[in-house]
Amino acid sequence: MQVKSFSAKSTKEVLALIKEELGPDAVILDTQEEDGLITMTAALEREATRRNPPAPAHEAACGQAQASEDLQAPRNGAGGPAEEKPRRFAVYPQNSAHPAWEQEALPAGWQRWHEEWSSIKSHLLALMKPAMRLDNLPPRQRLAIEFLQREGVEDTAVMHLCGMLQRDPSVSILSPLSRLVPMSAWGKENWRQSIQVIAGPFGAGKTSVAIRLALALRKMTPDMRICLLNADPTRGNGRLLLRHYCELSELAYKEAATTLDLVGALNQGLKEGFDRVIVDMPGLARGRYLNSLLADSGLATLDGAGPEGMAVHLVLPPHYGSLQLKGILERYRTNHAGSIIWTKLDEAEHYGQVVNVAVDSGLPVSALSFGAGLGNSLAPVKENMLWRLIFKRELPLGR
Repeated sequence: MQVKSFSAKSTKEVLALIKEELGPDAVILDTQEEDGLITMTAALEREATRRNPPAPAHEAACGQAQASEDLQAPRNGAGGPAEEKPRRFAVYPQNSAHPAWEQEALPAGWQRWHEEWSSIKSHLLALMKPAMRLDNLPPRQRLAIEFLQREGVEDTAVMHLCGMLQRDPSVSILSPLSRLVPMSAWGKENWRQSIQVIAGPFGAGKTSVAIRLALALRKMTPDMRICLLNADPTRGNGRLLLRHYCELSELAYKEAATTLDLVGALNQGLKEGFDRVIVDMPGLARGRYLNSLLADSGLATLDGAGPEGMAVHLVLPPHYGSLQLKGILERYRTNHAGSIIWTKLDEAEHYGQVVNVAVDSGLPVSALSFGAGLGNSLAPVKENMLWRLIFKRELPLGR
């Protein structure tokens, strides 16, 4: 997206400047007047305009827009329909150049524009819901959709599901759900990157997940050399927990006192020949972005830490609200996006957010974590396991 400010003595002159430089498709984000001078901030999504012509209205009304076709391809967090980019967790290619405001500072008026668009979107979805015609679906499909709605699955995901089900009335609800919620089980084969970063908000269970992932990997591959790197040693409880379990499980342990020390510790771990370095990253305060943290620490330019050498796994509990989750996905989006790991499953009453986050981020689910203990409390995801969780509220391993 290209964002630029234009100033002139009259609104007509400013609009002429915007049209001349950005074209008729530019969006006005903000308007200010000071000392007789009018300043407008305008934006243009050039890539989206070039690659994605508007979808026919009747496709959207039926919930069968082209976006549902795009969902049929497996997702690894590195792409998706251009029109969904603003809400993707993995938004930008590694070698792309984007304005700094897309990662940190937002332009004046952006929040107001975003709120207005969210309101418009909710009204459009309300108008389109009758066109989904749930009554035309076979009873087993309709009941499954109604159950998902009660579980908190949002209208966007429901419309995708309805569009796919209407094309094939005989298909099970699990078939389109598998397209909406991709999976890539935690393990040596699916996650070959030498650096595995565990990120997420404070209190989501990152430290416990880091230990559980290391233990699960050790159980799958006993001869694998694994190092746990604590990138947030200022939090005493997490530090003691990591050190303790590393000693008990014969896992290597390292610390990075500051984000600036992180690259040095990672380089040292790789030089020592560890097959996997699992990094427990600190949580982000409000207004901070993961891409900026990775850049500040030097990870963005670390040799061998490209998308093929480093994966970032986002740790989330399912009982966060929708607005909270959307904000988290925005702040934790990264070029190295890997997967979603769901934690604290035993504390939640509903699991509709598993579907919502998959639709919003495009990232696969890799593992499910539950319970207070660290042994046998994390399961690499399997389809049946995830569907039993959503539809039967049955925890992994029959718990």
